[in-house]
Amino acid sequence: MFSKEESRYLRETFWTSFGKSFPRKWILYHTKIKGLSFKFYFDTKSAFVSLDLEDDLENRIECWEKLVALKSILTEDYLPDAIYEEVFYLENGKEISRIYVPLEAKVSIHNKNTWQQVMEFFSEKMTLFEAFFEEYKDVIKP
Repeated sequence: MFSKEESRYLRETFWTSFGKSFPRKWILYHTKIKGLSFKFYFDTKSAFVSLDLEDDLENRIECWEKLVALKSILTEDYLPDAIYEEVFYLENGKEISRIYVPLEAKVSIHNKNTWQQVMEFFSEKMTLFEAFFEEYKDVIKP
């Protein structure tokens, strides 16, 4: 079991190491589409990359319908393991729509032995997610 301080230190160390190991400018929140962002997620049980829609419901539905129309392209040409969840609840109870790709391995941000695997997964999958987005962002825009 790790103290809060040890856990915080490990998280900071992981993200610093990831930035140094894979130095590039990720799109993340800079999509130029309101409410649409890319995220990396890594905790003590899992890791995934995601495309999140967090805008007002009307805009979210409009973007979501376009992403669903592009699903076969995303899953056939970029990310075959992508999971679409039109209704997803964050820990704080907020409802969003999410497309994500989970790492199918037992990993933990508290276990440094799993970090390299997660970093490589993040780099590979987010690069593909961003390539898809760059190709189809004009279609996705509301």
